[in-house]
Amino acid sequence: MASELDKIAEELQKEAWAGYTEVVIDHAQNPRNVGSIQNADGVAMITGPCGDTMEIWLGVREDVIKEARFWTDGCGTSIASGSMVTELAKGKTIREAMRITQKDVLDALGGLPEESQHCALLAADTLREAVKDYLAYKNESWKRAYQKR
Repeated sequence: MASELDKIAEELQKEAWAGYTEVVIDHAQNPRNVGSIQNADGVAMITGPCGDTMEIWLGVREDVIKEARFWTDGCGTSIASGSMVTELAKGKTIREAMRITQKDVLDALGGLPEESQHCALLAADTLREAVKDYLAYKNESWKRAYQKR
C-alpha cells in the first residue's frame, strides 16, 4: 500500500513541476538564504501584482554584498526566484547588484513558464529596492534608528 501511495505522490509531484527546470525545482524545494539579517544594511519588501510578497535583507561591507537573505509568502516559483536572486547578489558590488534584472534571474533558473515570469521580476525589483535602502542610509546610518519598519 505504501509503495502505491509513494508512486501516486511521485506522479503528482512530476505533474506539478512539469515545465520547470531542475534548477527551479531545486531552489523551490531547497531554497538558499532564507531568513532575515539582524541590523541589515539594506532591506526592502515588495508585494507583486499576483499578491506574493518578498522581502530581502542585505549585509554589506565596503560596498560588496557579503550576505543576502530573503523571505516570501509566495509560491514555489517565488521561492526559487528569491533564492536565486540572493545567490546572484552575494559577492557583487552594490553597482553590480543594481544591474541584476528579471532576465538575469530567469537565465540563472533556466527559464520559467510565461505565467510565472513575474516572480523573477519581483525578486529583481526587491533586490534593487534593498540596494537603494542601503545607499539611502550608507552615509547617515543614524537615520535608520528613526525609520519605521
